[in-house]
Amino acid sequence: MVDFKFWRKGSKNDELAEVELPKRDLSGIRSLFPGEMSSDSIQDLEDIMLMADFGFQASEEIVAQLKSRANKLGATSDAELRLVLKDLLVEYLQREDAQLNLTSGKLPYVFLVVGVNGAGKTTTIGKLGRWLSDGGWKVVLGAADTFRAAAVEQLATWAKRAETEFVSPEKPGQDPASVAYQSVARAIETDADIAIIDTAGRLQNKKDLMDELGKIRRAVEKIAQVDEVLLVIDSTTGQNGLSQARAFSEVADVTGMVLTKLDGTAKGGVLYAIQREFDIPVKLVGVGEGINDFAFFSAEQFARGLVAR
Repeated sequence: MVDFKFWRKGSKNDELAEVELPKRDLSGIRSLFPGEMSSDSIQDLEDIMLMADFGFQASEEIVAQLKSRANKLGATSDAELRLVLKDLLVEYLQREDAQLNLTSGKLPYVFLVVGVNGAGKTTTIGKLGRWLSDGGWKVVLGAADTFRAAAVEQLATWAKRAETEFVSPEKPGQDPASVAYQSVARAIETDADIAIIDTAGRLQNKKDLMDELGKIRRAVEKIAQVDEVLLVIDSTTGQNGLSQARAFSEVADVTGMVLTKLDGTAKGGVLYAIQREFDIPVKLVGVGEGINDFAFFSAEQFARGLVAR
């Protein structure tokens, strides 16, 4: 797991407090190479990585590096080759900016969560809210996806499970920006530590999407700064996930990605492709449906899952 610290409310002498990260087993990530690896079969890995959505250039580079390093180290057995591949993937995936922005000390921290409907956006908000609540943080969840009554109801259910405060629209179809503003205002009023805002999940044309997200951000920034814009992507959608990342990154100042449904998918390479193409770190991953089934992204654990037998 990555090291993680945050400014804890009421901390003395402006010190960063350490927090224990969720410890989740990512071994459910489907292995890229379930068969026996050998020097003769390394080239097959390029096709496998392409099918796993690593992308052509990345697949070519990683396989070339695997061949070179295996020759240099004299790695020929299945176990040796898997270890070399795992280390290479960690080097490609590791980033220093994978932590959440919770270190400024300016409360409340505000997270905007964006992404298409069905990607796991609301579920991610509930899981993150629960983890923060368990860590002693006071959290407000805001339902600014006002165009879908089901989205508001779903977030209300998650807020109850996460034991966080919940701000809902005052009327059906209320302007999302006003709900976002009310949520942050409520966080300030109740001396909360963080407000997490669920935004509309419709893939409109870029101008409408930009206008809506821009309006939400401007409303929030009247009273607080936005610390994170997290884009939630369903990893099982493969190349479509890349298209979603492209659309949202062009209209929103995305600071981090959340990859959901990573357990059991054969498309885990999309995580690397997204980081590579958009230079945006993957910060969280979803690995199940339970309220505790998420983790902070660990390149080591992810790579280990990809090369496991």
